[in-house]
Formats: sequence, C-alpha cells, structure tokens
Amino acid sequence: MLKQPQTKYRAFPPVQLEGRRWPDAQLTKAPVWLSTDLRDGNQALIEPMDAARKLRMFDLLVQVGFKEIEVGFPASSQTEFDFVRKLIEEGRIPDDVTIQVMTPAREELIERTVQALAGARRAIVHVYNAVAPVWRRVVFGLEVPQVMELIARHVGQVRRLTDAQPQTEWILQYSPETFSLAELEVSHQACETAITAWGAGRPIILNLPTTVENATPNVFADQIEWMVRQFADRPEVVLSVHPHNDRGTGVAAAELAMMAGAHRVEGCLFGNGERTGNLDLVNVALNLYTQGVDPQLDFSDIDAVRRTVEHCNHLPVHPRHPYVGELVYTSFSGSHQDAIKKAFAARREGDVWEIPYLPIDPKDLGRSYEAVIRVNSQSGKGGMSYLLESEYGLAMPRRLQIEFSQVVQRVMDRDGKELTAADLWQLFRHEYGLDARNVIQHRVWEAAAGDDGQRRVQLSANIDWQGAPCTVQGQGNGPIDAFASALSAAVGCPVRVIDYQQHAIGEGADARAMAYVELRLGDSPAFFGVGTDSDTSAAAMQALISGLHRAHAAGWATESAPEDAQCAVVVA
Repeated sequence: MLKQPQTKYRAFPPVQLEGRRWPDAQLTKAPVWLSTDLRDGNQALIEPMDAARKLRMFDLLVQVGFKEIEVGFPASSQTEFDFVRKLIEEGRIPDDVTIQVMTPAREELIERTVQALAGARRAIVHVYNAVAPVWRRVVFGLEVPQVMELIARHVGQVRRLTDAQPQTEWILQYSPETFSLAELEVSHQACETAITAWGAGRPIILNLPTTVENATPNVFADQIEWMVRQFADRPEVVLSVHPHNDRGTGVAAAELAMMAGAHRVEGCLFGNGERTGNLDLVNVALNLYTQGVDPQLDFSDIDAVRRTVEHCNHLPVHPRHPYVGELVYTSFSGSHQDAIKKAFAARREGDVWEIPYLPIDPKDLGRSYEAVIRVNSQSGKGGMSYLLESEYGLAMPRRLQIEFSQVVQRVMDRDGKELTAADLWQLFRHEYGLDARNVIQHRVWEAAAGDDGQRRVQLSANIDWQGAPCTVQGQGNGPIDAFASALSAAVGCPVRVIDYQQHAIGEGADARAMAYVELRLGDSPAFFGVGTDSDTSAAAMQALISGLHRAHAAGWATESAPEDAQCAVVVA
C-alpha cells in the first residue's frame, strides 16, 4: 500500500445541497422491493443457474412476497430467453407480480428483449447506459450530447416495440448506469431525455444505481435528495435505487436513500451480486422490522429461505451474516450470556422486545433459542445455566451456578472445545451423582415435641455410602432437618444445611422434584448436592447424600480428612 494514497486516489466531492432534509427523516413504511436475484445475482455466479434452479428461486421470491422481480437478461442467451417464455407461457406469474427484464441500450438486444415478453400481462423493460465521465471518455468515447442522443433513440425504440403489443401493460425503467459517479446535472438530463422519449405522463421508473460505491452513504443520500427535488411534482415517476456494496455500506446507502425520498429498492437476497455484492434486501427489510415497520416481505422461516438461496446460487451464506447466519444469535461471552439470561427471565409475554445483544426475536424468523447461548472457554455461568434451564428445566441457585461453572471451565481448559447442552447435562449428572440412587429406603414418624413445643419427626434411612450400606437415624423439625441430623451422627460432625431449594420438572404423572442443597461439614467449605425423585423428600435426601459424596471426593468427611477437619466418616 502507498504511504501517500492521495497521490493515486481522490476523495469524492460532496454534494452542494442546501437545506437537506434526509438527516431528520424517519422510515415509516416499506419501499417497493425489486429482487434482482435472477438477473444481477445470476450474472455474478461462477455457475449461473439452470432453468430448474431459476424456477425454484422465482417461486421462493413469490412466496416471500416480492411483487416486482427481475427475471433475467433474455437477450444474453437462449437459456435466459427460454426461461422468460416459460414463466409467461406456463402461467407461472401471479396476477399481483410484475416481471422485469433488462437490456443494454443496443437495437438488436432491445428487440430480442421485447420479443421475450410477448403475452405478459404486465412487464417492466429495463434499459440502461453508462453516463459517468470515465465511461463516456474511456469506454465509449462519447460527449454528453451523444449520450443523450443514444438514450432518446433507444428509449424511442422500446416505445415503438411495446406500443405494438397493447395487450401488455408496459412500464419503462431507465437507469443512468454509474449514476453515483456521474455529475448530477448529466444524470438529470439523461433521465429527462428518457422521460421525453418514453412519453410524458407515462409510468416510468428512474433507477439510480451505486454501480460502484465511491463515497460514504451520506453523499449518496445527498445525490438522491437532489434528484428527488427535480421530480417532486411528477407522480408518474418512481425513483429507485440499486446499491452495490464495494465499500461495505450498501445497506446504509439504501436506508439513507429511502430517507432521502427513494420509493423503490433493488437488490438480492443475502447480498449476492457482482464483486462484493448487491444490496442485501433481507438486511434492509429486517432492519425495518426491528423498528416496528412491516417490511411487506415474509422471512418467518429464514432458514428455509437461506437453504433455497444456497442451493440456487451454489454459494454459502456466511455464519456471521446479519439475521440469517448460523452464529448471529449466538453468544459465547460470559457477560453477554448473563445479560441475555437475566433479560429472558424478566421478560413477560407482550412486552416490547428488549433483550441485550438480540435486536430481533429469533423466533420471529423461525429460529429457536437453542443456539442463542453456546458454551466455550470464553463463557461464564450465565450461558451454562441458561442452556441447562432451557433444555432440561434446571433452575440452579446462583451459588450452584458459580460452583458448576468452575467444573465446566476445567473441562473447557482441558478439552478446548464447545460444550453443547447435552454435554453440559451429562457433566452435571456425573458431577452431582444423579445417575446413582443414594437413598435406598427411608421411614418418617412423629416424635415427641421439643422443649420449645415445636413438632419433631423421627427418621430412619438406609443409604449407600461409598459402596457400603449404612443405616442412619435422626430427629428434626421435618424430614430434611431429621436426615441432616442423622447424617451428622453418622459422620461424626454437624451437617449444616446452608440453603435448600426445590422445583418441579415436567408435569402430571411424569413430574419429578429437583432438589438443590448447599451444606457444610463442620468447618468445611460449602458443597452443593443435587437430587431428583418423584418424591420430594427423597429428592432432598438424595441432594444431601450428593453433597456428602462431593465433600468426600474433595478430601473432607473421610478417615484421611485434612488435619484440621472436625469430622470423619462412620460407616455402620
């Protein structure tokens, strides 16, 4: 790269536009959409679509809701010509859909193009020619008056040929190609020349393309507002834009152009097109949707749309592509996951959508929440707990989330790969011994009230401790307190329940209790235990045994406990 790029490149000059209004405009309705997937998008493919793929793409565009579709360049090949004829002759074009075809400003190509449209109910003939200085000077060797003469001649030819087929409702679309690089006065003169040749008062679309992005989007918005002012009192004129994405700002250019007064937008699904692509119509439409504007296009099954486009184009959609990519609703970052989890927990049905890091509800596009949070080495407790709650119904206490997240992090540091919800569930079951039924049998009966007059219960339980049977007995205010007392006697030190929580998983006959117990053995650190059973008391007892097993595995509550430990296991 050059150290002084100004010696080779020049900044595009700003537009001298007094009182510009577009910066304060707000988009409140959808534009007229034109899909160019079957023409501009198809031309950009390494392997252009065959008839079957083109037909599948056309059907998709109709299904999504496009009312104007550019179906091809019929003068370019027999394949393109035959496809247009197939749509017309087989009656595949719905009554509310208008097809468009494109032709350069050349006599023989215009004639062939109009022939392809014979019998169509309604059709748009798109004629274009380049008007920018470098094209006039270098490519065609024409002066401005010669360019205008060419426009008048070829648009006049389109009018004569289409007037000869009055059974079709004809609309002309004229594009001063390379508009974004041309002098505004020349582009305006070209459009006026086309209007005159087509016939004043007849419907006409003036399509203003950023054939090559050459400036920041605000400059394009100024160009569009300048043109809008020239045709403000011409109801027969529809101003259309056709942004490309050379600077990566095609979507921004389209949105600012709409704010500047453009009525119509051309582009492709997911931005296919020459070089860096055409405008991504899905992106613009869903940007409107997230602002509360109905885009008049239906992407409620966006994955099905993507699969069809990938099949037809033989090109993959990037996993980070806005709205549709595999990873665009996924957070790996722990802080992001925590914010998303809390917002989902706080949200109530009917609330305005306000979820951190998710500008749109994935369910509106047919996506599930399954992939919203995924766990890797960058994740935290929020992501892990969200997956276990959403997929397996676990509502873990916060301190348990912290404890188990450390277990998950050790596995991530060791293996260095993403953990799925199923992986996390398997790890959770293993860590807290959910596959072992620790309470074999228990019995609870009334005991005499204590000195404080509180009700007491007596409990006896047969448990399995480190592979050996053990009978424990205890007394307390309830079954859980009595079981903790029994375990205290068994291990020779107080088993103190710091926190106990329980909830149901499932409904009806399949419902099970999930119990979480946080306990200490003497002066040990806190350990969590988890238990599950159809009986709520049994679930709590299993959680206590689970905590004891984990304390034992950590070196507490054993014959070889740390020297300062206050208790050791007693197996009966």
